[in-house]
Amino acid sequence: MIDIIQLASSIDLGDFQSQTLWALIVGAILAFVLGFGMGANDVSNAFGTSVGSKAVTIIQAYILASIFETLGAVLVGYSVTDTMRKSVVDISIYNDTPKELLYGQVATLGGCASWLIIATVFSLPVSTTHALVGATLGFTLVCHGFEGVIWSKIIQIVISWFLSPILSGSIASILYILTDHLILRRNNPLDRGLLLLPVFYFFCLAINCFMILYDGSPLLHFNELSWWVCVLISVAIGLIAALVIQFLVKPRLSARLSPAPTVESLPEKAAWEDLEMGGAQAEDQKDEKPTVWALLKNILPDRSRVEDEKVLQLFITLQLFTACYAGFAHGANDVSNAIAPLTALVALYRGDFDQTDGTPIYVLLFGVLAICVGLWCLGHKVIRTVGTHMSSVTPASGFCIEFGAAMTGLIASKIGLPISTTHCLVGAVVAVGSIRSREGVNWSIFRNVAMSWVVTLPGAGLISAALMALLKWLALP
Repeated sequence: MIDIIQLASSIDLGDFQSQTLWALIVGAILAFVLGFGMGANDVSNAFGTSVGSKAVTIIQAYILASIFETLGAVLVGYSVTDTMRKSVVDISIYNDTPKELLYGQVATLGGCASWLIIATVFSLPVSTTHALVGATLGFTLVCHGFEGVIWSKIIQIVISWFLSPILSGSIASILYILTDHLILRRNNPLDRGLLLLPVFYFFCLAINCFMILYDGSPLLHFNELSWWVCVLISVAIGLIAALVIQFLVKPRLSARLSPAPTVESLPEKAAWEDLEMGGAQAEDQKDEKPTVWALLKNILPDRSRVEDEKVLQLFITLQLFTACYAGFAHGANDVSNAIAPLTALVALYRGDFDQTDGTPIYVLLFGVLAICVGLWCLGHKVIRTVGTHMSSVTPASGFCIEFGAAMTGLIASKIGLPISTTHCLVGAVVAVGSIRSREGVNWSIFRNVAMSWVVTLPGAGLISAALMALLKWLALP
């Protein structure tokens, strides 16, 4: 989690390496455990709703998550060097004590890894980033007390506990309400869904592409593109996708999903629809002066409605695309930060005390391997909590949930807010679940999840502090 600063040039590197080799080995083992826990917990969130909506099986989710997390980490995350941006400690206080800083990375890895494994065992989705922050804070409190603690960052993280789910829940709810008004509540939702499908793909791909391109990866030179070039490229990609959907995909979907023709002609069908709409309007006029409750009832989805399975199938591909995009973004933004303590250990051991280079590719691949192993071994626990146990999810609501969470996380990262992708996804699940169906949300599970968020930072911090105290007693003079 911490960047490495310039240390004393008078250190005997050979002697330093002989004294700290054991710490490097232990740190590598703990880094694998941390990656394992991250794969089992954090990475599982991206595809939890896709599994819950039955858009994919859990094995298919494992495969897609492994592919897109790896691509995001290798193609974009490789160039991540500014790990200091999420630090909570002014590490200049370690200028003259490189060994203490190195052991601090071991404590950070141990504290964060332990907390992720504990949370995963209890099927609780927690933030790896916040666990790393807590672990970093824990070891430095043992070494230097409150000296160097950046309290403004701590306050930002506490605010993000509330801001993350509120923002993502708002975006996901607005998108679901729009989807409901445009498609789901219509008398002919399948026809309306087929009509608007290219529009949904255009906006989904265009917005996602812009978020990737604008101020994007230096490795791929996306950061050199001006905003208007990013807009043009994104619009072009969105238009191409919409045209493909309109002329290649939609005819096949229409033939497969549309009901068999009836004796009812199209003009008669339209007339019946007009009659029904007119009757509904007359009934509304007959009742009541408009009230706030009536207005809300008209805006919000009908929670007793059973949605058409054929209509929901239109959203399966959209939901999968958004989930893959979320996995790619998570791999790009979070993986390098999660293995940063190991990167710091390697740099210190090699004598690279200022660490001007990015994350070594072998360290990155080591972290990705650990993440994939954790995902395949224990990912089902958190996937079921997010995708099925907390609230029922359909492909339509799942698309809105994942889109809202991904957008919130990316917007926050662009403006520098320490928002957790885990909190974003859970907030979106709860918000959409509350307005979508009578089953709503399992509030007891959400209560447990929310409590785990609050105790993540201090929990990881306490474990890290205990490990650092032990390391100081055993290895430091």
